[in-house]
Amino acid sequence: MKLAAASVATLFLTGSAACAQTGPVQNTPPVQTGMPENTAVSTSADKPWVPPASLSDWASSIKFTGQVDAGIVGNPQDPNNGVNFGQLFTDKANRPILNQLLLTLERDTDPKATSYDFGFKLQGLYGSDARIVHSLGLFDHAIHDRNQIDIVEANISVHTPWLFEGGIDFKGGIYPTPLGFELIDPKTNPFYSHSYIFNYGLPYKHFGLLSTAHVTSVLDLYLGIDTGTNTTIGSGDNNRRPGGIAGIGLNLYGGNLTILALTHIGPEDATRNTVFANEALRYYNDLVITYKHSDKLAFTTEVNYAKEDGFKAEAYGVAQYMAYTLSDTLVLNGRVEVYRDNNNFFVNTPVNNLDYVNAERGYNSNFYVASRPTTYSEFTLGVTYKPSGMPAPISNLLIRPEVRYDRALNNSRPYNDGRSRGAVTLAADVIVGF
Repeated sequence: MKLAAASVATLFLTGSAACAQTGPVQNTPPVQTGMPENTAVSTSADKPWVPPASLSDWASSIKFTGQVDAGIVGNPQDPNNGVNFGQLFTDKANRPILNQLLLTLERDTDPKATSYDFGFKLQGLYGSDARIVHSLGLFDHAIHDRNQIDIVEANISVHTPWLFEGGIDFKGGIYPTPLGFELIDPKTNPFYSHSYIFNYGLPYKHFGLLSTAHVTSVLDLYLGIDTGTNTTIGSGDNNRRPGGIAGIGLNLYGGNLTILALTHIGPEDATRNTVFANEALRYYNDLVITYKHSDKLAFTTEVNYAKEDGFKAEAYGVAQYMAYTLSDTLVLNGRVEVYRDNNNFFVNTPVNNLDYVNAERGYNSNFYVASRPTTYSEFTLGVTYKPSGMPAPISNLLIRPEVRYDRALNNSRPYNDGRSRGAVTLAADVIVGF
């Protein structure tokens, strides 16, 4: 689960936001890559699905890929604590950050499959992002430095032809949350920095079983059970109760309008430091609406509401995204967001490298927090640049500069060591895939 703001911090989830769909999910919002889609006609896409003829045929579709994401966030205020408050993954001011070295071994199920198909995904991460997205019980205390290791995904996926027009997909193991718009994988996001909703209003990962029923070409139904958020089993679970996911995905007007409405409900507090850990529920509710106005212009609206029964806290917000394709190599992106932490519970920044996971486990932890309940806002403008003509090892190079302005809309002063109502940051990262 993800962190809440307290010296013995209780967590809340942030997830990967909208993430990994199981198998051939057709009806959920398209992933925002910040780059123009390839509109060339794919003749292979029109071919009927042919099941693998043998194990070697199946194995031939296994892929191994790698990716590095690193950047820097310039903060003209140069806060004494060195922290960009309100930014979990880009929290260090004026110093380089190795966010991710991501290695992936996977075999996708075929979205055109009409009978059974099987896949898997194993994804490991080294870098500073691991401090936040750890699954408890898996390397969460293996390294005490800022750059740590984590298993982002370790799951098996199965497509079945059961019951509905498009069958039912199942994913079991460790997987990123399907809630939200932004993801753990940086190349799918329009910006280097993340929204308040991604940072504080969503789960990151789950350990469990998720099903996606493709009822029609328009409607998907989601249903899942898991151990909670950012938890596993045994010593990797901070309480003894499960959580679950439910919701719908809609694909309208030929895919130009997509809607994903999901909720995750379950206890997220730790038995080590709360007496209500197995009873108090936490609710993460998220709605993502994506409208493709034209081949060049797309809009995404995300609405989020989170509620914590045990600490009687709630937070809610809305984020509006815009992406405009300037050329085959350049996309202009914008994001405007307002996020209300109504009880000063959700929004925080960990002081030390292990504070986030320690809070999830119920250990004493230290966080920078606002002095009072705060209504946060942020405006981010940036571009995604994909150079053309790059050599094969780095042919998918992405460069993402951005300028961001955060401001508290009430009398709170959460930025610049608690002295300022607002903060300007200038950031850029480089993503190299191989």
